[in-house]
Amino acid sequence: MKQSLPRHLWVFLSACAIGCYASLINRFRAVGIEHIPPAPGRGVMLAANHTSAYDTVFLPWVVIRRFPRRMIWAPAKQELFRNRFLGWLIHSWGAFPVNRGRDLRAWWLIASLLKTETVMLFPEGTRHGDGTLGHGNRAVGKLIYDTRPIVVPCAISGLNNWRFPGRGQRARVVFGPPVEFSDLYQAKKSKETYNLVVDRVMAAISGLLATDPQR
Repeated sequence: MKQSLPRHLWVFLSACAIGCYASLINRFRAVGIEHIPPAPGRGVMLAANHTSAYDTVFLPWVVIRRFPRRMIWAPAKQELFRNRFLGWLIHSWGAFPVNRGRDLRAWWLIASLLKTETVMLFPEGTRHGDGTLGHGNRAVGKLIYDTRPIVVPCAISGLNNWRFPGRGQRARVVFGPPVEFSDLYQAKKSKETYNLVVDRVMAAISGLLATDPQR
């Protein structure tokens, strides 16, 4: 999707404001950002664990800080768009509404974006406020199998303990090397294959979480 210069400028400036709160007032750190391809020529999925509403703000900020002209797209639950101002705000940052349950329109939109754009997804499909890592959703495995994007695992830790406003709070995100699926892409389409795909993503995220000395 092509984006206007004013929208890119708005996203960049708001990301700068978020960055001041995250890394100057607080202590949010990013590790492994080099694993995100700068100009891949194909879709990129940022697959992250989900422990806090802050995840949807600080993960895109880290990427935009490195790639200022990059738009990060993300599905968000429909309820967030009921408030007109909040809906406009998160939409301006690249979020789009998804109905709970089976939303084929959103599915095809995500699949279309993953051909050329960067999309942030939480494979668990729900938040785990205690910081534990849940099971991946098989639908995400199917999405990866069907679209074949570059999948960069992201492990977020500490944000579930943050409070706003606050200062001196610690958190970090670790990006790992893209997950390899070539063997699974040769397997036939099936629920079992989709489960294996998403399980591999979750295993990569789990491995990154294990590197956090504060966990």
